[in-house]
Amino acid sequence: MSFSKRVKKELGQQISKARHCQIAELSALFEMCGKVDVAAISSGDGDGSKKKYINFRTENLTVGEKYSILFSKAFHCDIPVSQSENLYEVSIDDMELAESFVAALKLKEARVMAHELIVQRECCKKAYVRGLFLSCGSVTDPDKGYHLEFSLPSREKAESLIQLIGFWGIRFKMIERKKNYIVYLKDGECIVNILGIMGAHVALMEYENVRILKDVRNSVNRKVNCETANIKKTVSAATRQIEDIQYIRDTTGFGHLTDSLRDMAMLRLEYPDLPLKELGDMLSPPIGKSGVNHRLRKLSEIAEGIRAKERTQ
Repeated sequence: MSFSKRVKKELGQQISKARHCQIAELSALFEMCGKVDVAAISSGDGDGSKKKYINFRTENLTVGEKYSILFSKAFHCDIPVSQSENLYEVSIDDMELAESFVAALKLKEARVMAHELIVQRECCKKAYVRGLFLSCGSVTDPDKGYHLEFSLPSREKAESLIQLIGFWGIRFKMIERKKNYIVYLKDGECIVNILGIMGAHVALMEYENVRILKDVRNSVNRKVNCETANIKKTVSAATRQIEDIQYIRDTTGFGHLTDSLRDMAMLRLEYPDLPLKELGDMLSPPIGKSGVNHRLRKLSEIAEGIRAKERTQ
């Protein structure tokens, strides 16, 4: 089972106790998967047949079951999930019940998305986002990358969702993909926050564990790369220093050097791999790392001076 499916399975088991939160989540689910025959309900057109005034259809059994449970909790009426081919359906053919549903979700009132009218409390906002994710959201396995998205049918709905989630200070981005508008995140910390907002706490912990492991691994890699680079730099510098000292020895010799530079040159040739601090400790009197570095730099300048003089001859 994919990480996204595990998240939805967990969210499918998250049932709000308050009716206003149940209505908020039902509204989000219905936004994406439901249809209502408002004209038939308004005219009282029942014609004695089993007319589907409210119809909810989804390819995801978890979503269908969650919708059915929320409906039964909010309206005290069990509506089972039926299956037709690859679709799961929850229908209302009772006129009075359909009217109650339409009134509770404010489906007759003009709006872009329901949260503008019925999602006022923070708890309801959380329930609404949870319902939207169940019906049109997905999240990538954190081992593969950080990506969470909602796929919405219109720009208005996408912008409305961005505004709603902005309540928590989280900034989504939006792109158009085929006929849908994708509202997405690629920031691991923000995705963790969204999982927490929706109530997917088990998934959140799993996500955080992966993030921590990846951060530790990346930190170790950076440290190893940094140390490797420093070692290469040190080896390169030591090699260049020895080449300069050997060049001085083989051309003009050490006789014209000061005692301190001559001692430094001979010590470096004798111990080519020794760190600067340890070289300094072996001198008499001992000197610090910066002092050793200064003398070696002076020797390199002398070697470069001899080379320059030879080039002009």
